[in-house]
Order: sequence, then C-alpha cells, then structure tokens
Amino acid sequence: MQNIGKKIIVFSMIGLMQAGLGASIIEASPKVDNIQEMRQRDDHRDQREWERIEQQRRQQERIENERHEREMKRRPHESRKQWRERQQRELERHDRALHQIRQHAKDMHNRWHHR
Repeated sequence: MQNIGKKIIVFSMIGLMQAGLGASIIEASPKVDNIQEMRQRDDHRDQREWERIEQQRRQQERIENERHEREMKRRPHESRKQWRERQQRELERHDRALHQIRQHAKDMHNRWHHR
C-alpha cells in the first residue's frame, strides 16, 4: 500500500511539473494576433515595394516610348532610304529596351519576394 501511495505522489508531481513547463512555454510563445499582425505588415510592405517597382517600370517605359517617338520621325537631311533603315534599327532597339525594362522589373520583384 505504501508503494502505491509513493507512486501516486511521484506521478502527480511529474504531472504538475509537465503542466508547469507547458504553461511557461505557452506564455513564452508569441501571441497568434501578433503573428497575424506581422504577416499583414509584411504583406503590406511587399505590396508597397511591388507598387514602387511597377511605378519605376512605367516611368522607364514612358521615357523610352517618348525617346522612340522622337527617333522615328524623319530628319530634314535624311533620304527616304536612310530614314527607313534607321526606323528598322530603332524598332529593334526599342523592342530590346522595353524587354530589358520589363525583365528588370520582374527580377527586382523576384529578388524582393524571395528574401
């Protein structure tokens, strides 16, 4: 009978110690609200960064389009043949420039997103 009493006391103390350890772990862990708030803050920061990258891309495209438009006009000293040749080169250059601008925006977004 004495053995059973000792075992009950020992196991009760072990159970109390486990409950106390579990309670301290739960108190030390971050609150669920804080985790959600941190995620929302991160999402908001990511959204602002994406908007900044997009705004920069649009501005670079606008500048490139304005430059392209000026270059496509015929110059006073050019023959029709020279103008057509220059237009062809300019179209190729313009396409490459727009591709680079868009690719750079994608790269920036991917770099930021995968931090």
